[in-house]
Amino acid sequence: MIRSKAYAAQNKTSGLAPFELYRREPAADDVQIEILYCGVCHSDLHTARGEWPNTLYPSVPGHEIVGRVCAVGSQVRRFKVGDLAGVGCMIDSCGHCHSCAEGEEQYCENGFTGTYNGPVFGGENTYGGYSQTIVVKESFVLQIRHAADDLARVAPLLCAGITTYSPLRHWRVGPGTTVGIVGLGGLGHMGVKIAHALGAQVVLFTTSPGKIADGRRLGADEVCVSTDDAQMAAYANRVDFILDTVAVPHDLDAYLSLLKRDGTLALVGAPAAPHPAGNVFNLILKRRRIAGSLIGGIRETQEMLDFCAEHQIVSDIEVIPIDYINVAYDRMLNSDVKYRFVIDMASLRDA
Repeated sequence: MIRSKAYAAQNKTSGLAPFELYRREPAADDVQIEILYCGVCHSDLHTARGEWPNTLYPSVPGHEIVGRVCAVGSQVRRFKVGDLAGVGCMIDSCGHCHSCAEGEEQYCENGFTGTYNGPVFGGENTYGGYSQTIVVKESFVLQIRHAADDLARVAPLLCAGITTYSPLRHWRVGPGTTVGIVGLGGLGHMGVKIAHALGAQVVLFTTSPGKIADGRRLGADEVCVSTDDAQMAAYANRVDFILDTVAVPHDLDAYLSLLKRDGTLALVGAPAAPHPAGNVFNLILKRRRIAGSLIGGIRETQEMLDFCAEHQIVSDIEVIPIDYINVAYDRMLNSDVKYRFVIDMASLRDA
């Protein structure tokens, strides 16, 4: 077994603190990665603090992992020692259901295995990227083609990047489409960048007038302050697709009314409580849809990473040491980050 330093929550109120865990020695099809950077996702906070059901403690969060390969099994062909590599939200799935066969492992009918907090439908705990090293089978390891100097800013692509890329691709966003992005946080700022690179006309919807300039810097063609009724009314029936990244309950009807006929409002933000019930006439009178989307499969995640490398897309980040993580969680709750925290895992050596 491989001993590794980590940070873990022992229960929902303990906060995260130093912890020691053990990884398996690499099997024939395994890749061991020395973790260099790990992004901090809102899901980490929800899980560590028990805000989502069935948290397994001790909880070692982290599923935006980038690092360098330090060992490979005898059957590994795509990676060698020294390569840059990434691990996202999943480390396994059943491999034989309909969804897995189509490369949509995130919808595995038998439940994918999360990088942390174990299998979706229950099972042995797994430990994530707030640690020195991780061992993952090759089929769930991603190749990183960005420059090594960008590695910290690449980390959030493993969750925030694919969470926004997947629905934008699924609903065929591109030239000739008008796309709304709701919220300019960790997910939203990636949605703006990726939708812009796909060639869409991008409208950012934000409650914060102070984010207008930043929204345009990131790639929004237009910015609408969503608390201004007149500004919102100007977009009625104008938008083809809306990606809602907000992770707190809010009124969806305000955005449904902006969609054209057959438009889709796709939810990727995951609030701890449900959104208020909507007005069904906002749906049926224009054949509009409310949909959801969950990360992406391994094949699509690699496609996203390659697309972002080609278009020089990375996340806007604030790098922190591991012992700052509890403060970072509190700041996330107050939207006090532009736009993603990333842990420099070198700081774990002295923790």
